[in-house]
Amino acid sequence: MKLDQFLKWMGWVATGGEAKHHIQTGGVSVNGAVETRRGRQLQPGDRVNLAGEEAIVGDETSTTP
Repeated sequence: MKLDQFLKWMGWVATGGEAKHHIQTGGVSVNGAVETRRGRQLQPGDRVNLAGEEAIVGDETSTTP
C-alpha cells in the first residue's frame, strides 16, 4: 500500500490532497525518518507517524492493512 493511501485508510486524512500536503511538508515519518514521497510503498512492520498518531503496517491490533 502506498503512503498516501495508508493515511486515508487509517482515517488520519479525509482526502488525497490533504495526505499530499502532510507528506510534502514533512509532517509524516516512516520508521523514524521524515518521508516526502507520497508514493512510498509501505511494507509490513513499517511504523507510520502523523501528528502524534502512530500505526504499524500489518499490525492487527492497530487495525492496519
